[in-house]
Amino acid sequence: MLRVAVPNKGALSEEASEMLREAGYKQRRDHRELVLVDAANDVEFFFLRPRDIALYVGAGTLDVGVTGRDLLLDSGADAEEVVPLGFGGSTFRFAAKAGTASTLADLEGRRIATSYAGLVQRHLAEHGVTAGVVRLDGAVETAVRLGVADVIADVVETGTTLRAAGLEIFGEPILRSEAVLVRRTGAGQDDAVDVLVRRLQGVLVARQYVLMDYDVRVEHVENACAITPGLESPTVSPLHDKGWVAVRAMVPRSRTNQVMDDLYALGARAILVTGIHACRL
Repeated sequence: MLRVAVPNKGALSEEASEMLREAGYKQRRDHRELVLVDAANDVEFFFLRPRDIALYVGAGTLDVGVTGRDLLLDSGADAEEVVPLGFGGSTFRFAAKAGTASTLADLEGRRIATSYAGLVQRHLAEHGVTAGVVRLDGAVETAVRLGVADVIADVVETGTTLRAAGLEIFGEPILRSEAVLVRRTGAGQDDAVDVLVRRLQGVLVARQYVLMDYDVRVEHVENACAITPGLESPTVSPLHDKGWVAVRAMVPRSRTNQVMDDLYALGARAILVTGIHACRL
């Protein structure tokens, strides 16, 4: 039975469970459940603290798990990213008092407060910077004002909270994170893991694309197919009226309306868009 770790609370938990549900796996209805067996798919789900998941997977206690890329790198666990999952995005940046730092080199010998000590230490080591890392739990914005640190390293969305604390962002991002599926480093081939990965990738594609059907005159088929090339090639079918054909193709969801406009301007009609619930490529 495949053993899979899932975050037990927060937005990461909700989105991971929804994605697994879309992939055809049974998920818990009561958040107090910590273990769930999906007998139909021969999978056992364990709902754990997101910070602990990489450690369990790296130790071989569990086969795979869903956690953040930031948490994976911060843990130092013997685990590696298998596939990015497209949700839970975040960006890690350095911030300091205005005018006190502008590049990574300015961190030499400074004190850096963060909730992700392992991640920051790894980043500094990769760039040959020696600095003290002060590990704090929770918000770190006040660390500079309270004299605990000279610089902070934290998740940054709009930067509003940092500016309110008298800090400004500098340098390149430490990391761009998102939810990822992780597995023990060097683990051998496993058919059950392969099935899980294919299902998750199918959900990712289904979320990113829609299916578009339309009718277009024969003389405009080549131009229409250039607008909707599909993933490999669009399906073109004859209609009762020999001057028209029906075309079906997958189109990026984000470009749906622009593609419809372009097709209509070309002369296509009966343009229909259908959501994709699952797929295999």
